[in-house]
Amino acid sequence: QVQLVESGGGLVQAGGSLRLSCAASGRTFSSNAMAWFRQAPGKERELAAVISGSGGSTYYAASVKGRFTISRDNAKNTAYLQMDSLKPEDTAVYYCAADGSRGSFPLRPRSYDYWGQGTQVTVSS
Repeated sequence: QVQLVESGGGLVQAGGSLRLSCAASGRTFSSNAMAWFRQAPGKERELAAVISGSGGSTYYAASVKGRFTISRDNAKNTAYLQMDSLKPEDTAVYYCAADGSRGSFPLRPRSYDYWGQGTQVTVSS
């Protein structure tokens, strides 16, 4: 059974930093894209960042580019999201996702086959 488990969320003041982790188990994702999405209350789930299986390609939403950094450690089957210069508008539940297809680089939530349970990030002003 495949599981993605996020950790690292919490409450932080504006301008602060958090590092989210997503540990995968049940299969290896070293050839598969992984992503971080987020969903604020009353809003649709949106992409924050994507990383390719090798880690050589990344994509960031305009709203987080320059502040967030996605990375992965394939030896640990784990993805990370380093979030710096956090703003109140970054407040959301953050979800880790993994693509079941090798070699693709999807940007839409429906393209991802595996999801974590989510971790709350709250940024106070």
